[in-house]
Amino acid sequence: MTREPQPVPRPDWSPLPHEGCVNVDGRVLLVRDGLGLAMLRFAPQGTTHEHAAPHDIDVIYLEGEGFISIEDRVNAFAAGQWMTWPAGRVHRLWTANRGMITLMVERM
Repeated sequence: MTREPQPVPRPDWSPLPHEGCVNVDGRVLLVRDGLGLAMLRFAPQGTTHEHAAPHDIDVIYLEGEGFISIEDRVNAFAAGQWMTWPAGRVHRLWTANRGMITLMVERM
């Protein structure tokens, strides 16, 4: 058990480092014991790249509105909602004319 405050892995907003990600910044809040927490901030017309992950990811919308896909299924998404991306399934987030902020909970 940690008895002293620890630094956040990536506390400042910075552009996502993946090709195909446009107008999206992220910050990594915690990575430990099979759990990862990160925030994504989307400007209008922002998008992540379409990809799959080897573990489940819960996406929680904190502010704004946008879209979420799992393979060929697309849903509108807004603040106060959440959805799980199952492991191994292709997924993506994007916005239209408004921005959004999400909390990403990765169970690694």
